[in-house]
Amino acid sequence: MKIALVQPRPLSSDPRQTFAIIEEWVSGVASLGADLVVLPELILPGYNRPEEHREQAQPLDGEWCAAMRDIARKHGCAICYGWAERLGDQVFNAASVLDKTGARVGHYRKIQLFGEMERASFDFGTEAPPVFELNGVRTGLLICYDIEFPEHARALARAKAELILVPTANPVGYDHVPDLLVRARANENAVVVVYANYAGPDREIDFGGKSVIAGPDGQAVAQAGRGPTTLIADLPKTADYPAEAISVQFDDFRRVE
Repeated sequence: MKIALVQPRPLSSDPRQTFAIIEEWVSGVASLGADLVVLPELILPGYNRPEEHREQAQPLDGEWCAAMRDIARKHGCAICYGWAERLGDQVFNAASVLDKTGARVGHYRKIQLFGEMERASFDFGTEAPPVFELNGVRTGLLICYDIEFPEHARALARAKAELILVPTANPVGYDHVPDLLVRARANENAVVVVYANYAGPDREIDFGGKSVIAGPDGQAVAQAGRGPTTLIADLPKTADYPAEAISVQFDDFRRVE
């Protein structure tokens, strides 16, 4: 599977603008043959937008889900993205995976909420992280802080996951997560872990970048720096590691306003 990871600057909380930008990303990586693009945590409506989380949160199969489905189907590319999900009076920090036809194949509500803002904005997820088929690959789904707890990745590996997708929003000062913990989770479970972060400031939070695609050998197949970047890795079978990857400039895939 050829996987693209987008590490963007934080976006606005205007969904119309966000969807226009996401479509440019998906169109760009799909033109290079990517089968899947992985976006950061809470790309809708934005991570550091606590006043928007409950106000803008949408139900499963609402307008946001429909728009993402249309983008995946139009460009024939699977999408993993984080978003704020409403279920009755509850709001979850959620992530979904759509296949290239726009069908939702994976959905997860974050179990390990991080910090006061997340705990004030969201309810704790209560269901185990899922494992599902994507392009013939057994795939698991976590969100950010979840990957720092070994038991979650181990549970996915025991369910025969070969690939774990992790939308994230990791601030500066936590480089040990992409540099050590993500690689450890990949190595100890013999899986690929794709960890997609933001880059740069969003109000009082400065996101640290360093998104990484870690192979089963614990090494980085590809890793971003501090700035906006798109990584594309053509992942072979586990036995054929190390894989080959390229890093391309983020602005190749969207207009700079």
